[in-house]
Amino acid sequence: MTHRVGEPLEFDGYVDDFERNVSAMQFSLDGGVTWTTYPTTDVAIDKGVNWRFVYRPERPGRYLLKVRAVDGEGAASDIVAEYAFEVEL
Repeated sequence: MTHRVGEPLEFDGYVDDFERNVSAMQFSLDGGVTWTTYPTTDVAIDKGVNWRFVYRPERPGRYLLKVRAVDGEGAASDIVAEYAFEVEL
């Protein structure tokens, strides 16, 4: 799917860390070199999290969004979801 520079792209999903609470979601657009953390609210060990991330691309090109969960102890999940997309002028 192709998107346009400056237009908001909305990504959403559901995560469950089973025996741990999900205290945050992390997003990366540079191959996982850096991660942006967004805390989650109203979490419990037996409860999953619906997440939403909005991004406005500033440049055309091909992108790969990586998403992972962080548990209550600050440990990032080994499981990383990926979504590839293209942005045009």
